[in-house]
Amino acid sequence: MFSPHRSARTTSAPFQRKSPSRPKINPQNKRRRRTSRVVGGAACRHRLNMAVCVAVIAKENYPLYIRSVPSQSELKFHYTVHTSLDVVEEKISTVGKAMAEQRELYLGLLYPTEDYKVYGYVTNSKVKFVIVVDSSNTSLRDNEIRSMFRKLHNSFTDVMCNPFYNPGDPIQSRAFDGMVSAMMVQSS
Repeated sequence: MFSPHRSARTTSAPFQRKSPSRPKINPQNKRRRRTSRVVGGAACRHRLNMAVCVAVIAKENYPLYIRSVPSQSELKFHYTVHTSLDVVEEKISTVGKAMAEQRELYLGLLYPTEDYKVYGYVTNSKVKFVIVVDSSNTSLRDNEIRSMFRKLHNSFTDVMCNPFYNPGDPIQSRAFDGMVSAMMVQSS
């Protein structure tokens, strides 16, 4: 019950959060010191490009979504994605009809070029995901590529579950676009 004579202890919050400790400010230039994060065993202070192009291709091989980081070379990435579809079709057909139910969705490295590595993934509904990565990025491992495809597939599933999305239309979801943006450029 409520007592009109509350003690000072009950009126103040017994568990107060302390504010998180902030980095020390250098008194000479009054700027926070930039700390480096260790990625793959090496310290990095620059922006790390995870993927330079992400594409979602429909079952009938037309693009549902293509996004590239340097927008100046967007046509080059369209060409790279469409040439990778031949390799995707070849990898799917080599699996065979008997193993179709047990096949791996992740296709792995489709082909490397001088500047880029192209990875592929196919859903059970034959929608293809293609991620193009800069070949100079040696810190990116195969399991990280798999997790990128898993996130892309989950976000694509969310788009498909939207009752206002017509299957086959280009993807124009802000949530999907935000997830792809986070996948493309990671600040470290």
